[in-house]
Amino acid sequence: MAKKEPPVILVDGSSYLFRAFHALPPLTNSKGQPTGAVYGVINMLRKLRDEYQPVYMGVVFDAKGKPFRHVMYKEYKANRPPMPEDLAAQIAPLHQLVKAMGLPLIIVDGVEADDVIGTLATQATAQKKDMLISTGDKDLAQLVTPHVTLINTMNNEVLDEKGVEGKFEVPPSRIIDYLTLVGDTSDYIPGVPKVGPKTAVKWLRQYDSLDKLLEHADEVGGKIGDNLRNSVDDLPLSRELVTIRCDLDLDLDLDDLEIQQPDNET
Repeated sequence: MAKKEPPVILVDGSSYLFRAFHALPPLTNSKGQPTGAVYGVINMLRKLRDEYQPVYMGVVFDAKGKPFRHVMYKEYKANRPPMPEDLAAQIAPLHQLVKAMGLPLIIVDGVEADDVIGTLATQATAQKKDMLISTGDKDLAQLVTPHVTLINTMNNEVLDEKGVEGKFEVPPSRIIDYLTLVGDTSDYIPGVPKVGPKTAVKWLRQYDSLDKLLEHADEVGGKIGDNLRNSVDDLPLSRELVTIRCDLDLDLDLDDLEIQQPDNET
């Protein structure tokens, strides 16, 4: 029996940078420069590389500036506080270290890391290549397919199709509808007021999809039904904001993610 190829690994670098910064104590080097987030992310990259022995692996970061979602909706992520200086100071050294490890560093202007990951994940599924996406971001559950799996290295949670359904009680194909209904206060995505995960799951099980739910919105009783009907005009925008773009015109493909020899001197 042929040995199974290791998966292509994509790392949601921006997600891990923030999480490592908040999870680890404020470490510094001998010059007093902050290093905690760098230390956390590099350790995680080494762990993934050692465990899966990938041939192809990329680390994706958000680009500077405002993404296209902000153009669509100026409130998008508007209530997020500015990045702490101690974290901002670690971004450039982390990018340098990722490159020195021989790992492709991917930053695409005008789009978020999620959309780059979504586009590459769609390529993997089309080519029937297995991909492992390392992230702590629930939105990426919409990308899971028979070929695409998520792993959260902070708690070792692995989400394949069955795992997504076990965690969210809806399949990957309904995650966009679920996120649209629930909204996201951290990204300032409105959703339907007073609708949490339980109500969203109940509706999607009953009506199968957001579109069918909206067709039958007049059947939903009580105050929550009023909230749904009052949100009908806002929901298309919410859905667009939570939908990860999978069709970017990238000037790279999966073959460009081949791991190179590390630059040990750097």
